[in-house]
Amino acid sequence: MGKRKKQLEEKDRQVYLEGLKKYQDRGIPVYIDNKEASEEDMGKIFEIQEDGSFYMGDYVGADSGCLREIRFDKVYNK
Repeated sequence: MGKRKKQLEEKDRQVYLEGLKKYQDRGIPVYIDNKEASEEDMGKIFEIQEDGSFYMGDYVGADSGCLREIRFDKVYNK
């Protein structure tokens, strides 16, 4: 069962990344650590670092109904 859960998680990750790519295709920039993200960089938003930090997404402008950019920055769990 553990293997099946991992496969499902990977599938969910791919669906999420495809969604981010669609936003980029529509002109919504995606940033990771204040740099515009390339396709190769996008997978790292799912990684948990050795120091316990992880990436949190911020959808800038979404609350006003006009998404301007998507940002992923490291946060630390203290």
